[in-house]
Amino acid sequence: MSAPSLSAPVHDEDVSLPTGASNISFVRRPDALRLTVAVVAPRKVAICGSDAEYLRHGRIGDFVVKKPMVLGHETAAVVVEVGSRVTNVKPGDRVALEPGRSCRVCIDCKSGYYNRCPSMEFAATPPFDGTLAGYYTLPADLCYKLPDNMSLEEGALLEPLSVGVHAVHKVAQMPHAANVVVFGAGPVGLLTCAVAKGLGARKVIAVDIQEARLAFAKEQGLVDDYYLPPKPQEGEAKADYPRRNAKELWQRFGFEERGPNGVDLVLDCSGAEVCIQTAIFVLKHGGTLVQVGMGKPDISLDMPTVITRELTIKGSFRYGAGVYPLAMDLVARGAVNLKALITHRYSFREAPKAFQANMAGKGEDGRPLIKAVIDGPAADEKL
Repeated sequence: MSAPSLSAPVHDEDVSLPTGASNISFVRRPDALRLTVAVVAPRKVAICGSDAEYLRHGRIGDFVVKKPMVLGHETAAVVVEVGSRVTNVKPGDRVALEPGRSCRVCIDCKSGYYNRCPSMEFAATPPFDGTLAGYYTLPADLCYKLPDNMSLEEGALLEPLSVGVHAVHKVAQMPHAANVVVFGAGPVGLLTCAVAKGLGARKVIAVDIQEARLAFAKEQGLVDDYYLPPKPQEGEAKADYPRRNAKELWQRFGFEERGPNGVDLVLDCSGAEVCIQTAIFVLKHGGTLVQVGMGKPDISLDMPTVITRELTIKGSFRYGAGVYPLAMDLVARGAVNLKALITHRYSFREAPKAFQANMAGKGEDGRPLIKAVIDGPAADEKL
């Protein structure tokens, strides 16, 4: 297995002509894009829910797998080679990868919202290959050098952590000492909880129907407490359940409809309609709902409540400028503990087992799986 070379000639030959102030000549130059990219060897790749969805169903919404595709985008790697104009990293550096190459010229990119780029080439999103491979090439500025106190495994989880940082810090602009409720205790939900705590929330409550995940989150210090929703009552109208659910959550934690004891921010990481409906009633007057989880396209909301409480509803998609450095800082100074979420580890040859365990929600050892990490091919001497 050999790395692709950035120094390989782009053309069959170079043309050498006399130069001077008054000379005009035609010359062949190397592709300018090669000068600013990096070739890396992925060492740790964590499995994302989207990887499992593509493997199981071959599509997520409008993104359809039409040909064999390499999975993986939550990645830490070692730099193998860089272009001649690269200054932020060098061969041998351990780096976290931001796995989305935007066009850099559209209005969204120029405005600093490159995560919205319509021409985004995102790893392991059809038709683009992912990072679970021997080598991967990307713009060098999307490689973030890991501090000495951060492991490659933690570096791989900076990608999903950045989803939470973007939602809490960039999109929600969480106020200081906010009361926060997060629906969904999957990996992204748990990391979003951790970000809110790390950035100074007064109280962070996780909500899910899987109590084992909620208990794990509290045990690991990712949340202050959790709420296990009651089941709908017999004969209860579908529209009444979210109201009752929200009222019981308020009573449980002493939240109020107005003022400093209200819920300032809800982040839904589940995508479930009932969670989003409940979130509307959980928020205090003037509160904000940030939608992170993908769900069905059509849902019903109580608009009179949205209007009379003057609620703000925002969407949060991946991550944008400045997010990765903040995510790295939270981990480096101990404000967020990523190690706690890594429950299972696999070699590259065991990747099929890793994906099976991820889809089952538990490993062969019977333990619940939160995050599984796969070694890159370079870590397997047999390949």
